[in-house]
Amino acid sequence: MQKTSIATVCLAGTLEEKMRAAAEAGFHGIEVFEPDLVASPLSPEQVRDLAEELGLTLDLYQPFRDLEGVPEEQFQQNLRRLEAKFQLMQRLGVDLILLCSNVGTATNWEDPVAVEQLRRAADLAAEYDVRIAYEALAWGRFVNTYEHSWSLVQQADRPNLGLCLDSFHILSRRGDVTGFRDIPGEKVFFVQMADAPLLLMDVLSWSRHHRNFPGEGGFDLVTFMRELYATGYTGPVSLEVFSDVYRQTESVRTAREAMRSLQWLDDAQSGDVPARPTGWDFAEVRAAEPADLVEVLTQLGFADRGRHRTKDVHLFAAGDARVVTNDRAEAPLEHAGGSVIASVGLQVPDPRSTAEHARDLHFPKAWRANRADEMVLRGVQAPDGTEVFLAPSTAAAPQWVGEYGSRAEGETAGDDLILGIDHVNLAQPWQWFEEGVLFYRSLFGLEAQVSNDVASPQGLVRSEVMRTPDGAVRIPLNLIPHGLDPGRSAEPRSLSGHVDHDELRLKAAYPQHVAFLSSDAVEVARRARGRGLRMLPVPSNYYEDLAARFNLDEGFLAELRENDVMYDRDEGGEFLHFYTRTVGTVFFEVVERRGGYEGYGAGSAPVRLAAQYDLDRQ
Repeated sequence: MQKTSIATVCLAGTLEEKMRAAAEAGFHGIEVFEPDLVASPLSPEQVRDLAEELGLTLDLYQPFRDLEGVPEEQFQQNLRRLEAKFQLMQRLGVDLILLCSNVGTATNWEDPVAVEQLRRAADLAAEYDVRIAYEALAWGRFVNTYEHSWSLVQQADRPNLGLCLDSFHILSRRGDVTGFRDIPGEKVFFVQMADAPLLLMDVLSWSRHHRNFPGEGGFDLVTFMRELYATGYTGPVSLEVFSDVYRQTESVRTAREAMRSLQWLDDAQSGDVPARPTGWDFAEVRAAEPADLVEVLTQLGFADRGRHRTKDVHLFAAGDARVVTNDRAEAPLEHAGGSVIASVGLQVPDPRSTAEHARDLHFPKAWRANRADEMVLRGVQAPDGTEVFLAPSTAAAPQWVGEYGSRAEGETAGDDLILGIDHVNLAQPWQWFEEGVLFYRSLFGLEAQVSNDVASPQGLVRSEVMRTPDGAVRIPLNLIPHGLDPGRSAEPRSLSGHVDHDELRLKAAYPQHVAFLSSDAVEVARRARGRGLRMLPVPSNYYEDLAARFNLDEGFLAELRENDVMYDRDEGGEFLHFYTRTVGTVFFEVVERRGGYEGYGAGSAPVRLAAQYDLDRQ
């Protein structure tokens, strides 16, 4: 990895706290964001000394705004202001300043005027041994593309005047990064990286509030980096991320997330893609009322495979779907009357190498006590506290199943219409949502689908699906609304990797679920109802809307209505699914995919959320 840097604007806290967090996370240097310095009680000399003590380089001072393209009288004032910054930079020991293209004061623009003014600014900077990195802001009034900024830098023709290439400013305007190859690497003075969700909004608001770290958004940063390196650039790769979330979260954790994102980006651009999961191994649910959970699973057609010989957990199975129920109710669950998906098991080609990759990315381990005769399951803890255990890929029942009591003679092996786990929907605390996306992308190579906002009685719910290309593993991540738990602290769990009670309480406060793949969802629903299962009720209005949208056969529609089965269809195929009522806050879904349907019945989600809300209030 090349030299890494991070702008202090990315982190919460004081300037000193930001510098210490960057150093602890392993960054080589920082960009000094001017408002952080202005608000700091530290003198420039003390900042320089602290950086030296922490082993950090001060790579860039930023930003300087609205210099060029103005009348001469105003330009003279701008030069005076600029010279004061050069003097400050000498005290800091920084030799590079970021100059943003003019967004406010340039009125009657002429390129030759701007070129001459950039040339004069560079000549003044040379007197202080300072270099200028000129950056085209995406909302620059006249200069808003890197091609234009490069043209001006070329014409100014000064050795201490070069470019800053910023991924957000370029990719938010859908810039063609193949043009980087026309720029000599030595004229690229600095590179700033940021990802972002693909949004339709004004670019300034998008930039100021919705950037995130590489791997957490929708930009093609891999191609950006490959084209950048083709120029011969050898300078720092820095992060500049403006985010309302990161300004409210603990700085050390954010800095570690930031470093992890650069590690992912470095691996991705070099073609080092992690080995992807091949399938689901199990899902573990911990509930305040385990008996209710067992009843629902049994009614769905799962067979009780017995209690673990050393742990307070039971295994239930149907087909290749395995659910472990945990009988140890933690205090926060009992208080909330809730339940959580405590862990999931993923089958991977080589659990050892995946665990080593998790260690390299500094994700905390998840521990599972083992006796000498029990299978070792390596695990890692996701940002939301969910434990993800790694099992070897196998077509047969995994070895650990033998650690549970055998089925009684004559007992059913589980409903033969249930085939396996289709997806697991995990609720994400608002402050760790992007980190969760990066976790599944960087460690398991899952791809993010376009996020959706789903209307619920409690507000919009943002959902983003992480999945393998073949669909063997699908993990929808649902953002827990910010206001759902106003007493929730933004502090992380302990750095030892153990989930604190606050984390567990928040997870237990919002619905999440396991979806099982079936060969016939209607028949599974009919059998489950016969065993006494109480489905999540679906309003009659829903089926009237189905009839209008899809022109379904009346007999088929009546069958769906009778069994509270929901329906969707796209150009790929059809989707049938139904939901159980919640046990605490965990519920189950049974799905049937016909043809090439790849979605999740998004049109049904608002109906499901409304039905759950109504039941919770009864």
